[in-house]
Amino acid sequence: MTDASQGRLPGREPVAVVDIGSNSVRLVIYEGVARSPTVLFNEKMLAGLGKGIALTGRLDPVAVERALEEFRRFRALADQAQAKSIHVIATAAAREAENGPDFIAAAGAIFGSPIRVLSGREEAHFAGLGVVSGFHRPDGVAGDLGGGSLELVDIHDRSEGEGVTLPLGGLRLADMARGSLSEAQKIAKKEIARSGFARLGKGRPFYAIGGAWRNLARLHMLSTSYPLEVMHHYETDPSGIASFLKQVAKGDADKIKGIDQISKSRRALLSYGAIVLQEVIDALKPSRLIVSAFGVREGYLHSLLSTQDQKADPLISAAEELAVLRARSVAHARELVRFTAESFHVLGISETENEARSRIAACLLADISWRAHPEYRGLQAMNLINHASFVGIDHAHRSFIALANLWRHEGLYDDAASEPLRRITPERLIQRAKVLAALMRVVYILSASMPGLIPRLRWIDHGDHGLSLMVPKDKAWLVGERPRGRLDLLGRIVGLDLDMQVDTA
Repeated sequence: MTDASQGRLPGREPVAVVDIGSNSVRLVIYEGVARSPTVLFNEKMLAGLGKGIALTGRLDPVAVERALEEFRRFRALADQAQAKSIHVIATAAAREAENGPDFIAAAGAIFGSPIRVLSGREEAHFAGLGVVSGFHRPDGVAGDLGGGSLELVDIHDRSEGEGVTLPLGGLRLADMARGSLSEAQKIAKKEIARSGFARLGKGRPFYAIGGAWRNLARLHMLSTSYPLEVMHHYETDPSGIASFLKQVAKGDADKIKGIDQISKSRRALLSYGAIVLQEVIDALKPSRLIVSAFGVREGYLHSLLSTQDQKADPLISAAEELAVLRARSVAHARELVRFTAESFHVLGISETENEARSRIAACLLADISWRAHPEYRGLQAMNLINHASFVGIDHAHRSFIALANLWRHEGLYDDAASEPLRRITPERLIQRAKVLAALMRVVYILSASMPGLIPRLRWIDHGDHGLSLMVPKDKAWLVGERPRGRLDLLGRIVGLDLDMQVDTA
């Protein structure tokens, strides 16, 4: 047996990105530069470089020493992972501090490569690209809250407008307000008002980026017992989160259910994150709040892609990759994509663009749990999909994909396993997930999960609500009691008379 692992995609060369922020420093090693990047290794340290910078104008000396020591480890880790390149970017604290250039020079000597100190506009640009990378056709305002600054940028589809940077990062705001939450509220209100983004944000989604806002979102999810433990594309109505933000902004986060699962090192800045988000909502009046796990790092990585690769669909790209890595046959999965599109049309089931994308992804992922015990394949598929690092998809459509693959293995039952997901999935998507699952159950039992048969299946419409699924004559022995029974169930779900016949044409 070879020592070569099949768990990684061939041809990908690891690349490392180091993000030197005002509060944290982080190393992320990616499998390669790709439309849907996969993380090989991820480590961060809350160094607190920007602590006190608003008062002293300098990077905290203890934080500098801790960060430089961590950079030596980052470099060793990148070498150990055989990263072909290391990209180092630095943000607000490093660019504004009096001793920033000396710190950057020392860090550059450790990494052996130049460090790109981003301007405020560049930081906003890459934050915007992060949202472009992580969402399907985003349209709204993105805000990236770091330790030293808040960047706001207008986003539309695959492009972003000019952004602004405001001195509202958690560490800086705490310093400027000298620890007073009421004073912090006044400062945030004034700075956001002067940003000019009020007219751009009204009635559009607000994409929230940054550790403080992700932790706020996580706490909100815990406090409401939200069933899907995925941060990216968690969304909520601004009015629905108002009382929660008010409580955190008053410094009462310790009384909220789930606070024990938030890192103690992060809790100190939760109130300032809540204050800034309150003022963003008050000034911009967004339609929805949407959390983005993608920010400056991912935006920078996205900028390294070719123009053609940037245009690829991140959800479909990720699903294709997982099919290559885990399915018995990726060719079979692709055949299923085409057949289900044709079948939905014949069965009279309409799809929006996002519903079609989700159906495609569900088909590509339909065989990723085949190595599990048969009794647990559905649960494993559901859990893999629920927790996979997919982007370009909201939680409702992620649930659709998970439910379709649960039911494709387990049968079409509204059981305890599916109940949490059904709570956050619109009825329209639940019904389409059942149709897709029933259709896949027919096809898999006919094809033995191997390619070649599906393209030869065809539907014949007899009128009067009757359709026949035609199986080629040379494959007649594939027709039997079980596939006919499954086709009959599909017919009951869609309200049509369906039968299976041998194609003699």
